[in-house]
Amino acid sequence: MVAFLDLLHRMGLKRNLSSAEIVEQAVLARRLVAHEVGTITNVVFMGMGEPLHNIDNVIKAADILVDEQGLHFSPRKVTISTSGLVPQIKRFLSESNCALAVSLNATTDEVRNWVMPINRKYNLGLLLGTLREKLSLKHNYKVLFEYVMLAGVNDSVEDAKRLIGLVQGIPCKINLISFNPHSGSQFKATKEEKMIEFRNILAEGGCVVFLRLSRGDDRMAACGQLGKPGEIQAPLLKVPAKFQAALGASL
Repeated sequence: MVAFLDLLHRMGLKRNLSSAEIVEQAVLARRLVAHEVGTITNVVFMGMGEPLHNIDNVIKAADILVDEQGLHFSPRKVTISTSGLVPQIKRFLSESNCALAVSLNATTDEVRNWVMPINRKYNLGLLLGTLREKLSLKHNYKVLFEYVMLAGVNDSVEDAKRLIGLVQGIPCKINLISFNPHSGSQFKATKEEKMIEFRNILAEGGCVVFLRLSRGDDRMAACGQLGKPGEIQAPLLKVPAKFQAALGASL
């Protein structure tokens, strides 16, 4: 299953999935694992492109997943992950009660422009301001911020302190994720002790924060990998001149 999903990811965009095709994946997954791990309780839309580029079908599929006459998942257990498409986030939060995860991964526009190019269109101020406004209208709802930690890039004490300020007024949880190195990237993983220090600063600042360490890295099956080493060589990211020293220091 992992190899199949990885193949889809590397093929590039051919077309968007229909709502029926999306739901069918969940139905098939339930059948495949029913006798091995029991009932599937969580669904996350991610890993095969930007879900909110296909917002019509994603919202329809999510509605079916949580409907009593559909697959009857809890809305809190169905999560749509996004890199930060602001207009689609506004619509999603207005039309769906399913969970939302936003890949943040930086505390300044300078860094996020590099590691998350969507930031050049929807910067941190616009993204976070939109979430602050829209979530003020939703009762008992928290967005999940995904923060992949990159050694020497976004893992400093100053980043942790900035992050506390950035999420003020936004009902949220923060998920700190260990980066999994692969042949298509020059980034390195933040050391575990530094991740713990980062987490502790956030917690002391009043944030709800979780720490997710790597699993499956030895089989190239961890988050951000999903493939066999050397199978396909992805192009290396160009390192902006002002970040070369910091990145080199982490090697």
